[in-house]
Amino acid sequence: MKKAVGFLEVQGYSVALAAMDKACKAANIKIEGIDSNNPVLGNAAPIPVVIQVKLSGRVDDIKIALESARQEASRYISEKDILSHIIPSAMPGLEKLLSTGKVKLK
Repeated sequence: MKKAVGFLEVQGYSVALAAMDKACKAANIKIEGIDSNNPVLGNAAPIPVVIQVKLSGRVDDIKIALESARQEASRYISEKDILSHIIPSAMPGLEKLLSTGKVKLK
């Protein structure tokens, strides 16, 4: 069975951690990787770091996880600063790219 892949992007590492916690509790998903980048406004941004979380699982679980993560993140930051996307049927080989990022998972 092919896995779906989900992406969540938020401003702030602590916001990402809270959102990941809710996502993992809401659905049967796996956190595959975490990456960070500078926001468009750079140091002038209210939170000067953007975190992207990469998830995998069944399509329905990814949808539930991303919705739960979005709701949790919106408690701390504006909806305009929360992005999410689903790839419903990831191509073979994509999983190798998911773990790449600045944050290493153990």
